[in-house]
Amino acid sequence: MPRGAGIAAAPASQAAGRTRPSFPFVFSTGAFTLPRPTRFHPSRPPARAPLRALPHAVLLGCALGCPAVACADEDVLDDTPAQVVEIRGSKEEQARIAAGSGARSLPSTVTSITSDDIATINVGRDISNVFRRVPGVVANNIDQGDTGNGFRMRGFATQGTHGADTAVYVDGVPQNMPSSQGGAGHGPVFLEWLTPDMIATIDVIKGPVSALYGDQNRAGAVDIATREGGAATASSAALTLESYRGRRASLTLSGEHEGTRSLLVADRYLTDGFRRGAHNDRINVFWKLSRTIGDGVYSLRASYYRADYAGAGYLLLPSLEAGLDPRAVQYDLPGFGDAHRKSVVFNRRPAGGEAGWSATAYVEGFERSRAITTSTTQHTFGYDERDIYGARLANTWTFGQAAVLSAGAEARKDQGDAYRRQYRLRQPTANYINDQYLNLRTYGVFAQGQYRILPDFKLHGGARYDRFDYDLVNRKLPAASTGYQGSVFTPKAGALWSALPRLDLFANVAQGFRSPAAEQISASGNLGPLGAPGGRVNASIAPSKVRSHDLGFDARPLDGWQLSGAVYRITNDDEIVNTAPDVYVASGRTTREGYEFDARWQATRATSAYLSYGRILRARLDNPTPGTGALLSVPAHTWKGGVQYRGEPGAGRLTLNGDVYVTARNPYYAGTPSTLRAMPTYVRYDVKATYDRGPYQGSLYAVLQPHRFASDIAYGTTAGLLVSTVPKTQLGASLRRFF
Repeated sequence: MPRGAGIAAAPASQAAGRTRPSFPFVFSTGAFTLPRPTRFHPSRPPARAPLRALPHAVLLGCALGCPAVACADEDVLDDTPAQVVEIRGSKEEQARIAAGSGARSLPSTVTSITSDDIATINVGRDISNVFRRVPGVVANNIDQGDTGNGFRMRGFATQGTHGADTAVYVDGVPQNMPSSQGGAGHGPVFLEWLTPDMIATIDVIKGPVSALYGDQNRAGAVDIATREGGAATASSAALTLESYRGRRASLTLSGEHEGTRSLLVADRYLTDGFRRGAHNDRINVFWKLSRTIGDGVYSLRASYYRADYAGAGYLLLPSLEAGLDPRAVQYDLPGFGDAHRKSVVFNRRPAGGEAGWSATAYVEGFERSRAITTSTTQHTFGYDERDIYGARLANTWTFGQAAVLSAGAEARKDQGDAYRRQYRLRQPTANYINDQYLNLRTYGVFAQGQYRILPDFKLHGGARYDRFDYDLVNRKLPAASTGYQGSVFTPKAGALWSALPRLDLFANVAQGFRSPAAEQISASGNLGPLGAPGGRVNASIAPSKVRSHDLGFDARPLDGWQLSGAVYRITNDDEIVNTAPDVYVASGRTTREGYEFDARWQATRATSAYLSYGRILRARLDNPTPGTGALLSVPAHTWKGGVQYRGEPGAGRLTLNGDVYVTARNPYYAGTPSTLRAMPTYVRYDVKATYDRGPYQGSLYAVLQPHRFASDIAYGTTAGLLVSTVPKTQLGASLRRFF
């Protein structure tokens, strides 16, 4: 959504020659860039119960005080010489209507998150928390170790909590993992290799309106850019302690030598977790070198990530209601897993403005395993070991203030092993669910442009063509080994109209897609040994496409106020479905409809607040298999809201944040025959206080989840609802020193 005026405050360090980072909480939705307040979400419990959570959430959010945000007018937070204020007013307001190639120029709902925003969020062990304030988004990681990062929006269930149906890119590198068997399915996203200190900006784009993003771009896309060294980033060291023996040590070293900027981030995180038998041990190392040469900025970065974890599994809600300890372990047998990820990425982008060519090249080693508990003696052990190579080349042409055109091509090769195997008493057996050697080659070309035909009206258009060339070796059922070739064309169109000086309207119609999974093309049959006879090939299966329609607005009705909203409808006439044992066809139909609303208020120079509401009116299979449920398991109501206060008591700077998040009326099916039910309403409160004085920054924070047995992560089964229980209270404290 559009971005308007905003102010970013950056207090100068009291130490000579060094700028200490500030956390101005600037938030961007679409075309507007406004001071970003903390959020909260009231919602309605399942069935016809009143919205009891809403008044309590509102009262707590208001009682927390408000975060100081950058001012909405030309005043600064104080008049001391140490305060440096950058006012981003009319230029940002024009960015929405101006022809551009970036996310902020799209005729769609776009939320931007900065590193300053992330500094005010309780991220903790789960990097998914950086999305906690994005309207209508349910993002989480189950407390089972590093198992991926769920990102649900617009009625897409994203295969549980591992991420899919949203295309995620980091520095131009796609993060969705096709045909993963590490306990995650097709297209999951694993962002645990990132830490908050590495992230510069995040753009969340609702809907498949941008042609720059490919596979899994159905609900939308997420574009993450990493930070650079030099003056843009201060060096620091931090220590964090959390409930349940959470310990984190992080180091950021930033500098510049003869024009080359360097950023090194090292992070070690350990925790036992709330559940018995759970633990996580994670190491992240990131090094990025950047240099401006001529009209381009060139960067080379390397990253290393390792994790070892155990997860306590899920618990049945009926058992919990009957007295089972919420900290218990499923079947008294914890799951387990580990992960290793190494990557090298080269980037080139234009140094000034959008015009010019950009390039990305990357190589990555990806290995992860996850053992999911299935009984008192057995696990399903999933494993991926992949080598990934890719490149992307694009050019952008600008034609004065009237038009912009971007075109490019990309290729990716993903090869290696993917299998799921039965373990008994933590030892492998001869029985496999599947075992494949994958050689997945994908190619894409894209073009996207905007034309400002009137001062207050512009058109947007784009298209992608993607081709898949796979070689699949099925070790379980060798007769099902096959090659596969498929392609998909996805056009995009939209328009934006500045109808009034303080009102922008936009609309778009766009198609997005996801590729077929290897298991859908080369089926593996029932549990059994390798080399068995039989097997089925579904070589005619096509990529699944969606058609998305959006209509939205961004308004600034009064000084200090920003309102935005959108209604959407997403249809899919060729969803890939399993129609018979080992038979997959693109014949399913799904429909998703809903709307979102977001309000932001800059009350004073020091205080701001926000409230957003996402409503899913319809998320269902239009032609479900007989005897199965039609509704998709996504919450009908998602409330987010919060407040922020920033002041300067004494010799330091105080920032207070309070957030509330509520999801309600999430359907699921349980029992035999299946009966439609609703998950318990889930409520989460986040509070955080940060005090900066000189080179030191201290933070105290808490996460409160008061509803007994309610969980943001749950699955319906014939035996009842499986939940991943959470603690009612989590506390944390951190101390950082800048240098």
